[in-house]
Amino acid sequence: MKISDKFNELKKKKKGALIAYICAGDPSPDATKEYVTALVRGGADIIELGLPFSDPTADGPTIQAGIERALNGGMTPDVYFRTAGSLKVHIPLVVMTYYNIIFKRGLEKFVKDCAASGISGIIVPDLPPEESGELAGFCNKNDVDLIFLVAPTTTDERLKRILTEGKGFIYLVARLGVTGARADVAESTRALIKRVKTTTPKAVGFGISNGKQAAEIIRSGADGVIVGSAFVDIIASGKDVPARLEALAKDLKEGAAQG
Repeated sequence: MKISDKFNELKKKKKGALIAYICAGDPSPDATKEYVTALVRGGADIIELGLPFSDPTADGPTIQAGIERALNGGMTPDVYFRTAGSLKVHIPLVVMTYYNIIFKRGLEKFVKDCAASGISGIIVPDLPPEESGELAGFCNKNDVDLIFLVAPTTTDERLKRILTEGKGFIYLVARLGVTGARADVAESTRALIKRVKTTTPKAVGFGISNGKQAAEIIRSGADGVIVGSAFVDIIASGKDVPARLEALAKDLKEGAAQG
């Protein structure tokens, strides 16, 4: 399923999207399949499936620990694509990873592997839009969306380029720093949502952990919320993981839907 189709479906219902992140292979590929199913049951609209990399510079301690568990469990790009391809879900899948992995596999091969395994979009936090032309070309040929990040510090010049070239959705970084759950929604987040003027859906990530925050983000003008650390925390606990993932997804989805 294409990302744009999902956002169009939700727009007709006047509901915001819940984009749920977990790291593939945390703590095993089989667990990932079970956890994705639980998130979908809870109402996740898009699954952002992390492909672990040993130096995840955009991620905070929670997701770094999840990445380490996945790598220790034997997750590799080959295993990742087999795992993604085995997921029987009828919602878009997005890969989040770092450029080193894509470069090492070969840009064209990586994008083709995404398309073959049912992945609709790619997020690369350490790839500047100015250097993304080659990857974007392969994405366009294979009908895979290349999704860019916008931060409060993004210049007007770079923002203009992102809004012209970004596909799927624009990933708004809610605050400076690395990923991790927070207790509040910063005023700078609302300002960023207003600043980014585009018809491409806007989804806000970094720090959202409950339905109340999700509702606040959607009311501020976003089309979706991205939640990762709060889910990865549950996986780290090892206790009643599928049930708790489903329950948190339901709470977040209710918030996003009410907006």
